[in-house]
Amino acid sequence: MPATTAARKGSRQTSAAALRFGRLAAMGAVALVILVAGVWASWGSAQYVMLTKGREQGTVEVARCAAEECSGPYTPVSHGSTARARVVIHQSVAVKKGQAYAVVVKPGTDEVVRSGPSGVLYSWVPLGGALLLASVVVAGGLRRTRLAWVMAGSGVVLLTAAFVTV
Repeated sequence: MPATTAARKGSRQTSAAALRFGRLAAMGAVALVILVAGVWASWGSAQYVMLTKGREQGTVEVARCAAEECSGPYTPVSHGSTARARVVIHQSVAVKKGQAYAVVVKPGTDEVVRSGPSGVLYSWVPLGGALLLASVVVAGGLRRTRLAWVMAGSGVVLLTAAFVTV
């Protein structure tokens, strides 16, 4: 009898370890996908704001705002940049008609993104949201509460800094 009981106990421990590993692997993958998606969404505009060497830089004075975008004349600041009668900037709570903003032109388009510290922080807002969301997965699924608090704190600091500077 004792050999059969020991075999069952060993089998239960093995299956419990496999389930624990599966949970950790699945939740780790979910957290990683969330963070990668946040970086991917942020990098779409952050690359133009952070890597400005060789890019057209200037200012735009917002003249018109439609449903999702604003437009206005572009005045170049950097060498080699050309003035444009109309460029488009995506409308957000941070863009108001009649205001002038420092911008970087996306290559090959008449679309611009905000530059400077406010532009950098604003472009990384999707990562801040991803950090907050992934912290819940890390705390609940991986049971790593300290890491989750650090991730959540980082997300809150990033979002707050973006809100304050914009």
